[in-house]
Parts: sequence; structure tokens; C-alpha cells
Amino acid sequence: MPLLSVDDLLPWTPRRVLVTGTSGAGKTTLSTAVAQALGLPRVELDALHHGPGWVPRVSFAEEVAAFVAQPRWVTEWQYTDKLGQLLSGRADTVIWLDHPRPLVMWQVTRRTLRRRWRRELLWNGNIEPALHTLFTDPEHVIRWAWRTHAKPGRRVAALLEQRGDQVAVVRLRGRAQVGRWLRRLREGCLQG
Repeated sequence: MPLLSVDDLLPWTPRRVLVTGTSGAGKTTLSTAVAQALGLPRVELDALHHGPGWVPRVSFAEEVAAFVAQPRWVTEWQYTDKLGQLLSGRADTVIWLDHPRPLVMWQVTRRTLRRRWRRELLWNGNIEPALHTLFTDPEHVIRWAWRTHAKPGRRVAALLEQRGDQVAVVRLRGRAQVGRWLRRLREGCLQG
């Protein structure tokens, strides 16, 4: 199946949806909107992964496996180093947020600053680390977003090569395309 764009029809009604893109691309926001529009159960993988003190939870992979064993769901496509093909092997639809790097960097920086300034509680009582860690922690989310910007594209290419006839991949570039695609989804105009 070819890569689909914002105006293409889907070959089926999505039942198991992954939203992919680098950190800050808007995966959580879009997966929430897709879940609401399609009435799909949704889980945020970061909430399952990060325990108190940012320590990875031991039960992470087991909880994700139980979630994706369901017939219908939506979540973010990440943690492939820990989950392998658990997510991509079950998905029937992937929405790829392939935004330009400047947009992603603006979004992830703004989000990180807002979370830190407000000391927003994230998963399991965690908050964003001090801003100076941008310069001291090579895994800081802003540095991570810069370094891994091309990674989702490589993952999508591999998925299409392995399961291209079993999965629909919609590529969205920029906020305008995301907004237009979501409007079409809510209006029921995505299936032929």
C-alpha cells in the first residue's frame, strides 16, 4: 500500500492506530483526538513507562502487551528499543507526524519550558528536570528531539517494507495538515 497523504481515503476504518513522530511532534495530542473521534481506548506509553523519579517501570512491556492484545486501540509509537514490533506488528493504521524540524523544535521547547515553569506533574509524580540539564544531559528531551528527528521516517519505511499490504500509513506534514485530517476524521470522510 502506498504512503497516504492528508487528502487520501483510508482503505478501512482504523481499529488499531499508532501515531508516530519525534518527541514534541504532537503524538499524544493527536492520539487523544483520534481516540475521541473513533471511540477507541487509548493509553499514553510515557505513563506506563516512567515510574517515580523517572525510573522505568518493570511492568512496562507486560502492560503494553495487554493493551495491544485488545481488538481496538490507539497509542503513540515509541519505545521500540523495549517493545520491538509489539506495537507495529498489531497496528492496522499509522499516522506519521512528519513535521519540519523547526516546527518540532519550537513545539518541544515551548512544551518543556511551560512544564518546567509551571512545575506540571507528569507521569507518576515526575516533573521536567531543571532547565540547565539541557546542557548536561545528552538524553534531555529537547536534545533527543533534535537527534532523533529522522528516526520515525526510517521506522515507517521499514514497516511499509515488512507489512505494507496490511497497514495504512498517513503522512502529515505541519499543523495545517493535521487539522485538516482531523476534521475529515471527525466528519467521517476518511474511508471510501
